[in-house]
Amino acid sequence: MSDMPPKLAEIVDEFASAPREVVLEMLIEFSDAMPPLPAELAGHDGMEQVPECQTQFFLKATVNPDDTVTTWFDCPPEAPTTRAFAGVLAEGLEGASTAEILAVPDDLYARMGLGQAISPLRIRGGSAILARLKRQVAAQLSPR
Repeated sequence: MSDMPPKLAEIVDEFASAPREVVLEMLIEFSDAMPPLPAELAGHDGMEQVPECQTQFFLKATVNPDDTVTTWFDCPPEAPTTRAFAGVLAEGLEGASTAEILAVPDDLYARMGLGQAISPLRIRGGSAILARLKRQVAAQLSPR
């Protein structure tokens, strides 16, 4: 899976090789591990809402001077599956470059084998999160 950052590729491989009954437990772990928003983003200032998600979901990507990307996600704990998508991205993309993030395959969740574990509606929401994240990164690159 050389078309994505090494951390993300490792997570994808773990999910893809896990038995179906373990996948939901793994998602819950990622949901629980979501870092809190910094105080300056507490009111979702400067964050983009992802309306494709059934629950309120906000994200922000910032391209740093060294071409790495910092991401922030906010999703209520009552939406563990959607929150897990954010947790996977937060961990898997930590320290990734703009090129690595833009190269993440759009079918990421299918590669993880999530189609057998969660509903298509949830996967569509997760895919929208990734698409909006990539769009934010690309928009910050175009003025350069």
